[in-house]
Order: sequence, then structure tokens, then C-alpha cells
Amino acid sequence: MTTKKTLDDWLRWQETLHLSAIDMGLARVARVRDAMNLKPACPVIMVAGTNGKGSTCAMLSSMLRAAGYKVGAYTSPHILRYNERIAIDLKPAADERIIQSFEAIDAARGDTTLTYFEFGTLAAVHSFVAEKVDVIILEVGLGGRLDAVNIFEPDVSVVVSVDLDHQAILGDNREDIGFEKAGIYRAGKPAICVDAEPPKRLLEHAAAIGADLRLYGRDFGFTRMDNQWSFRHGDHARHALPIPALRGGYQMVNACGALAALEAIKDKLPVGIGAVKQGLVEVEWPGRFQVLPGRPAVVLDVGHNPHAVKAMTAALKQLPYAETRYAVFSMLADKDMAAVIELAKGEFDRWLVAGLDMPRGQSGAAIAAALKQAGVSHVESYDSVAQAWSAALSQAGDNDRIVVFGSFHTVAEVEAARRHPV
Repeated sequence: MTTKKTLDDWLRWQETLHLSAIDMGLARVARVRDAMNLKPACPVIMVAGTNGKGSTCAMLSSMLRAAGYKVGAYTSPHILRYNERIAIDLKPAADERIIQSFEAIDAARGDTTLTYFEFGTLAAVHSFVAEKVDVIILEVGLGGRLDAVNIFEPDVSVVVSVDLDHQAILGDNREDIGFEKAGIYRAGKPAICVDAEPPKRLLEHAAAIGADLRLYGRDFGFTRMDNQWSFRHGDHARHALPIPALRGGYQMVNACGALAALEAIKDKLPVGIGAVKQGLVEVEWPGRFQVLPGRPAVVLDVGHNPHAVKAMTAALKQLPYAETRYAVFSMLADKDMAAVIELAKGEFDRWLVAGLDMPRGQSGAAIAAALKQAGVSHVESYDSVAQAWSAALSQAGDNDRIVVFGSFHTVAEVEAARRHPV
């Protein structure tokens, strides 16, 4: 084993350990789990979805923490620091904690190679067990059925939404993608689907394995009344709930899914109405339609597929009028950029674009060309996202709005530039 001293050293090494960055399948990572005897004794909540799963995890974490539980939450990807992926009581785990878990994994894996994500998944659960958390929340990275988090046994599984993304891996239609996400359901366990139009294959899989399927609109739902709302689950209801601190009308549906998950495990983890309200008011989840304080108005949104961008544009329509609307935009080459542009082009007056310098990135020139092909006339191309961001700041007046979107990497580069301006 090569000596690895810092967290960055470990992460660089993990990127070279396995032949491919994505290798769907559970056999290798399950073998290492068993070698580590890694079996959480506390309840586990597993969350999948094309979009909304991170926000759902954030609301679950916030409400459970407000109820006094020690919460471990694993999410991905991160925006600025890897430690964001492994949170204990809403705070990123320390480098030393993660390194100890990496060392335990490396000692147990023998000649089994793991991907970067598989290493992180095992490290998260190992850290949570070592820290004796009361509940573990696991966000699926990609799909569900063959994702590394699915080697663990959930007490309740949530599928937030089903739409097109990662089509080369998951399939090019909602039915196939729905089946992949339904792979996190378990026989006899609560299986929650928050998508208003659940794919037939998801329903069939849940029925075939005997999951306790609970559907949004049929078994649970919500009613909004001005500045508050009510949640219902069967004969049970929670009234006078505050609107979630996370912006966007779609967050009401995500909150509904989170409450359905809590309802499903209330015998193990009871959460009172006070904790629910506190958790909804205090929840934070950076980069998800995050409106920054000050002027001009700035919105950061990691939306990177048509489903997410449709939600983003709907949320933009609810914001106050902006004289000039700027987009700071970049996307990875394997995303459906044409569909995203078509959905978003009517919301912006000027586009400032740049490439992403990474294996799946594409050039700013290619992005600009796609925008012009879609009929967008005011497009400026820059060498980096940071430069595009700087240009937007220099051009925008107090009554304008800047929206940064298209990828986690786009938001990450702007956040880094905000913290360390040149």
C-alpha cells in the first residue's frame, strides 16, 4: 500500500485505483463491506431520484437533528470540499475521520479494486458507525439497483422523481429508469414514491417483491394555504407547517416525501411537530435554487438536466422582476444541453458561457454554438466559468439578476471565485 498522508492524497489515489470511474454492480463493494463486517445497527433511510434527492436528504437531516437525533448523511457530489459528502449532525466530517475510514477500507479490501464513489460510500457508513449515529441517510449516486449505496439495507426507501438523465447507463425512457430506481425498495419495507406519475415498471417491481408501496397523491400528500401547509399520510395529518426554507415550489413535494419517510419509521425514530417545523425552517442545501443576499440578485442552481431546469425556470418566474437577466452557464458534454437550452432560453437576456476543464467537459465555443443554433443572440464565451462570473458581475446593475446553472461544477467554480476573488 502506498503511503497516503492527506485526504487529497487519498482521493487522488482512489481516482487511479479502478479501471473505470463508473462500474455499475454490487459484487466488489459488497465483498469489501463483508470483509469489514459493516452492518449499521441504526435505522437507514435510502433516497433515490433524478432530481430532488439531495434536498430531501437535507430536510430529513434537519428535522431529525432538530428532534435530538445524531444524524449521519451521505450525499454527492460535493460543491467545494469532499467532506461535504459525509456529514455528521449537519457538519462535514473532519479529514481525520474520513482518512481513518479510508485506511480501514484499504486494509480490508485485499486485491479488490473500488471506484472513487464506492470508496466514499463505504467510508461514509464506516464513519457513521464509528461515530455511533442514531440514523443514517444515504443518497443514491446514480440509478439505484446497481448503485453502491444499495449494498446496505434500508428501513425505508424513497424515490423522489423519475426523469431522463444518465440515459447511456440507466436507459432512454422513464420506464427503464423507474425500474432502476425501484431497485432500492425492499420486501415488506416502506417504499415511498413521490413522483406524481410513477412509471409502470416501478409499480410492478414494488408489487413483485412485496414492498409496502406508498404513493404521493394516493397514500400521502399536502395542501398549501398561503404561508403554511398541511401534510397528510393516511388518517394522520400535520397542520400549520412552515414553508421549507429551500426555495422553489417543487420543494414542497420534496418536503412531503421527507415527511412520508419519517411517518414510515416513526416507531423507531419519533419526530414531534416542533422538530418538524424547526427542521423545515432551518434546512440548508447550497446550490439548489440558492438566492444569495445583496444586489444584483444572484441565484445558484446545480440543475443539469431538463427535469431540473424546468423546475428552475418555474421558480425563476416567482422572483421579483429583473431588468436584465444574465445566465452564467456551462454543462458537461454527456448532458442533454439542447433540451436544457430550449427550456431556459426564454428566461435570460444575456448568456455568459465557458467550458469545464475536465474529462467530460466541453469548450465554451461549443456551448456558444449550441445557444446560437437555438436562436439565442446575446452570447459571450469565456475561457473559464470564473471569468464568465466576473464579467457578469461587472455588467449587471443593482436591478438585474444573475443565474449560475448547468452543472455542479459550474456552481463550484463560481463559489470558489466568490470566496477567493482575483
